[in-house]
Amino acid sequence: MNSTNSFLPHHRLLAYGVALELYEAVLAAHISDTKLRDEAHRAAKGMCLNLAEGAGRSTRADKARAYAIARGEMVEAIAAVEIAAMSRQARSAAVLRVLALGNRLNAMLTKLIR
Repeated sequence: MNSTNSFLPHHRLLAYGVALELYEAVLAAHISDTKLRDEAHRAAKGMCLNLAEGAGRSTRADKARAYAIARGEMVEAIAAVEIAAMSRQARSAAVLRVLALGNRLNAMLTKLIR
């Protein structure tokens, strides 16, 4: 996806780019447990979608609400990868990447929510 020529609000939000990277990392974990995989993928998608929604909102309160939901989805996706790796149903190396991106995105979202 090339968003360099886009004027859409979510393309200007750095946190959205990090969320997309985190979504890719969740996919790369290759979770074999069907239920955990579904939860991780759904939560990671929700994280990205709520970030985009927040960027498109106009009031601070609306933005903060969407960003807070995105943070909750992010934590759920990360937990699903951690649990899958702990039960040997995902690549354990994926956890390090997911956590690094999650920590980075969490800091960004915390600032956006305030």
